[in-house]
Amino acid sequence: MKVLVIGSGNMAAGFVKQLSAAGHQVRVAGRDQAKAQALAKEHGASAVDLAVAAQGMDAVVVATPYEQAVAALHSVGNLSGQVVIDITNPLTADYMGLTLGHSTSAAEEIARAVPEIEVVKAFNTVFAQVMAEGADFRTGQKVSVFVASDSARAKQTASSLAESMGFQVVDAGGLKNARYLEPLAGLNIYLGYGAGLGTSIAPTWIRKA
Repeated sequence: MKVLVIGSGNMAAGFVKQLSAAGHQVRVAGRDQAKAQALAKEHGASAVDLAVAAQGMDAVVVATPYEQAVAALHSVGNLSGQVVIDITNPLTADYMGLTLGHSTSAAEEIARAVPEIEVVKAFNTVFAQVMAEGADFRTGQKVSVFVASDSARAKQTASSLAESMGFQVVDAGGLKNARYLEPLAGLNIYLGYGAGLGTSIAPTWIRKA
């Protein structure tokens, strides 16, 4: 697929690395053009100007902080009908709480602010370190990606990308279930940092055969 990654931080870097390794055509765009160019060069992707970045893409990954996501999406050109993978979490400044919850979610707020796109919540429970190192924990386990959307096309796109990178996909229902996935990410962050388990962890669900 042709995938645009918006951002040049740790999560964006993990996506560019894994998507490129999986054979996708990856573009990188960000406010810091020099960082975007360096990231793209490192992994054989291409850095593009923000104003035309979304043109011809099969999917857009918004890998910015939640509070920057809407502005970032508005900056990349025409997004009408575009599949947008929202990996953000609406975190407080200390990363130990959420600024939204219960009655809405970051994903739903992005969908309201940019109504022409098809939003899918995914990858928000995956630490940047896990994203960079890959989905295989080499213990017979693969990291789960929970996928929630009201668009079947967006859900399928995100699922296909996740599987191509080696992740296990869990269908998490409609977009409103991002209200559960974002607190799950908050718990994962607490366990990783607050409880000292480190960032080589990921939530999953187990089921009897």
